[in-house]
Amino acid sequence: MEFYKQRILPASRQMKDLEKAIASPYEYLILLDIHVAQLKYAVDMVRKADKKLLLHLDLIQGLQSDAYATEYLCQEYRPYGILSTKGNVIQRAKQKGVVAVQRMFLIDNSALEKSYKLLEKTQPDVIEVLPGGMPDVIRKVKENTQLPIVAGGFISTREDVERALSAGAEAVTTSNKQLWTNYEK
Repeated sequence: MEFYKQRILPASRQMKDLEKAIASPYEYLILLDIHVAQLKYAVDMVRKADKKLLLHLDLIQGLQSDAYATEYLCQEYRPYGILSTKGNVIQRAKQKGVVAVQRMFLIDNSALEKSYKLLEKTQPDVIEVLPGGMPDVIRKVKENTQLPIVAGGFISTREDVERALSAGAEAVTTSNKQLWTNYEK
């Protein structure tokens, strides 16, 4: 995946944050928490800046996070990628030819085992491990899946980023704008 050359994937929770991400040198951006009525405007802004957008489908207000919404987003907006915790969303995104990022919330060993089973079924392009501040878990997931990993959640310092990358994450997703600045080329 091309976005691995970019060690930080800026994740925007508000339009003003998306505007800052667009103004940054980063090519690949993640959009979280947006109302469906603002989606066209946001996607157009990103395209106009010649950047690539990954949409977190589970957090788009006004759309049900399912295979039908995935198909709609892929056909109507053609994002670079879709992020989701849901297997049917990941499978449909792959069918539609966009990068499919399976989010895994790893709160304990049981969640990890369930995630492995889901990954076998969905075959995502990339895994996002949350929380991302757990280098031992990132290593374990990397060894067991051989899939590219991005780390997200509870990434608040440069040291958190470096630990995640050293553990095998290809990149780190963060809404922390200070970290965006620290890793700009």
